[in-house]
Amino acid sequence: MVGARLVAKLKHSGFENVMAPTRSELNLSDEQSVNAWFEMYRPRFAFLIAAKVGGIAANIEDPTGFLTENLRIAVNQITACHRYGVEKLLFLGSTCIYPRECPQPMHESHLLTGPLEPTNEGYALAKISGMRLAQFHHAQFGMNCVLPMPCNIYGTNDHFDLSRCHVLSALVKRFCDAVETGVDELSLWGSGQARREFIHVDDAVDGMLHLFQASASGEIVNLGSGKDVSILELAQIISTEAGFKGQILWDTSRPDGMLRKCSDVSRLNELGFQASISLREGIRRTIDEYRALSSSPCGS
Repeated sequence: MVGARLVAKLKHSGFENVMAPTRSELNLSDEQSVNAWFEMYRPRFAFLIAAKVGGIAANIEDPTGFLTENLRIAVNQITACHRYGVEKLLFLGSTCIYPRECPQPMHESHLLTGPLEPTNEGYALAKISGMRLAQFHHAQFGMNCVLPMPCNIYGTNDHFDLSRCHVLSALVKRFCDAVETGVDELSLWGSGQARREFIHVDDAVDGMLHLFQASASGEIVNLGSGKDVSILELAQIISTEAGFKGQILWDTSRPDGMLRKCSDVSRLNELGFQASISLREGIRRTIDEYRALSSSPCGS
């Protein structure tokens, strides 16, 4: 999702030699493969955004995989950037790296001040390690690095696999499918009281590129809207925009995850960037895109 939009924006901005190897072309978990690729192409800039990602269910099911695969990806890429003289790198983190009991809104200074959220601890530990590794390279070797920490990203080119997708795309799929099939009742995970912050992928990529040009200090910068919404409110917005008229039930035997995640975006704003796509507008786009995908011959 992020990679496809980033490549498009880079090309639109005038970059003519944008390399975006697919998973089959470059195994980021394999050190030799990564080194061979960097040695062959010698990129000037690097945007390190690939990761093993998923929602609560996927993280709970495979914490080992989320930790080990993301650690390998981060270490292999950042080390290769240093070894092969990359001029500036961007390592994409996530606001899920903040402590479970983090003060709200979450400021960059709150990182590593308390225990992590258990339901995504493996992923968070890997991202923290990658971010700190980039910072160590900045301090020790002078590597220019940009470290945006986005909130929940959604939108164009998102996937809708319920076994691994995040909450917004999962709700879009479930409500749209319910309308299509005439289902009049949906049961959703948790209490609905957990609060989350969302940013459309176009805003996220614009913010990444803005930060890439504005800073190379090695400091993390929250990338979000600075506004959160409860999962209950999110479900109501999506159900309304999808045209669902049935009843929403909440399965409180399922985990909510971290009760609130809203980022302090004052540093982002000071650097000259603000998200511009409203949540409702982004949801409308995502619903339209999902329905177009579902109605296509190869859609799901």
